[in-house]
Amino acid sequence: MKLSLLPAAAVLAFCTAPAFAALPVGAAAPEFATQASLAGKAMPFDLKAALKKGPVVLYFYPAAFTSGCTIEAHDFAEATDDFKKLGATVIGMSADPIDVLNKFSTTECRNKFAVGSASAQVIADYDVKLASTARSNRTSYVIAPDGKVIFSYSAMDPAGHVTGTMDAVKQWKASHKG
Repeated sequence: MKLSLLPAAAVLAFCTAPAFAALPVGAAAPEFATQASLAGKAMPFDLKAALKKGPVVLYFYPAAFTSGCTIEAHDFAEATDDFKKLGATVIGMSADPIDVLNKFSTTECRNKFAVGSASAQVIADYDVKLASTARSNRTSYVIAPDGKVIFSYSAMDPAGHVTGTMDAVKQWKASHKG
């Protein structure tokens, strides 16, 4: 009798894969206000105020100055002008303290968009806690001005976050012309 290892391998892969949870599309985005940094200068960031201007691209990343987070910051920096043309605000969030974010905002975010300090409560509210740490996983959201999540994507690989959020903002913009 020949036993297939495929079911066992599938279970093993599922059990060892990182578990990502995120707010689903259609969920109300939790409101928050935090200290952020833009171009090396600390500033307040309030989600509710930002949504009055248009959609918000809110992306969580584990830690400033790590390889994947640096790649993702560069990608968002390159796309920020295009997001702005569509009326969207970009903000990155991590559990890093503001002094670290001041440096990260100038070097890796290239003075293009704000990065904010995510409290444990914000990380919990957005359901992006990286297992057994105080850090967040890599999750990107697009939040419409009505406060609803219109795009949610979790993957530790930074590839796909900018293109996914850009596509969501473009679709939102196309359906809200007038």
